[in-house]
Amino acid sequence: DVQLVESGGGLVQPGGSLRLSCTTSGFEFSRYAMHWVRQAPVNECEVISFISSDGSTYYKATVKGRFTISRDNAKNALYLQIDSAKTEDTGVYYCASASNNYWGQGTQVTVS
Repeated sequence: DVQLVESGGGLVQPGGSLRLSCTTSGFEFSRYAMHWVRQAPVNECEVISFISSDGSTYYKATVKGRFTISRDNAKNALYLQIDSAKTEDTGVYYCASASNNYWGQGTQVTVS
């Protein structure tokens, strides 16, 4: 079975840091781009970052310079380092393999 399990969310003060992790299994992780998607309390889901299979990265403008996405293909794991957190970063963060429509259950990040 395909599994994506996020962890590392929690409560952080503005200006603080968090590191989200996503462990995966059941599919060939290294072959696919991986995404972090955020569901904010009042907004639609939005892709905030993704990393391609070759390591190329994309960041939404509002998080660029503060978030860092990375992957460890040997561990089938995806990461998101959140620095200089802002209140507007609050939301549920999902990791996803969009091309396969595989999603994790999400982890809550609250900046307050």
